[in-house]
Amino acid sequence: MQQSFLSAALLLLAFSATQQKETDFYTFKVVNIRGKLVSLEKYRGSVSLVVNVASECGYTDSHYKALQQLQRDLGPYHFNVLAFPCNQFGQQEPDSNKEIESFARKTYGASFPMFSKTAVSGAGAIPAFKYLIDSTGEEPTWNFWKYLVDPNGKVVKAWDSTVSVEEIRPYVTELVRKIILKKKDEL
Repeated sequence: MQQSFLSAALLLLAFSATQQKETDFYTFKVVNIRGKLVSLEKYRGSVSLVVNVASECGYTDSHYKALQQLQRDLGPYHFNVLAFPCNQFGQQEPDSNKEIESFARKTYGASFPMFSKTAVSGAGAIPAFKYLIDSTGEEPTWNFWKYLVDPNGKVVKAWDSTVSVEEIRPYVTELVRKIILKKKDEL
């Protein structure tokens, strides 16, 4: 009897160990700008620059233009900007998801993935952003914070609003270069 209990306990332990997947950024699910629940798993294998965006911020114009240029230059196979509208800082993203998407697409030709307006800091932050914050020790204090995520879902670095996308470009380019070289070596 004790033997079978021990066997069952070991089997249960082995099963639960296989069910526990290590958490990384791409293991989370989020709601896209059109209200559909999506898995970030679809971005695994590529580099992501995760940004909390706002339509009425002093950084809006320069950041949206530069983010779209980065997306155009490096995406979408090896890289994506992942934009998360947020109204937590200065109430500078007051519009609906539909209006936010329309603004970004029409004004800046934004072709990168956009997600539902959400909280990115504090107790109400979505789990994906809590992971970014916990991984870096850097919590957004304003709009346009940027988190660089590698192809395996690990956070590489974080930058605040005052750091331009142009200053970050070399970090992004280096990670994308590594993906391309690895794929070339596999051929």
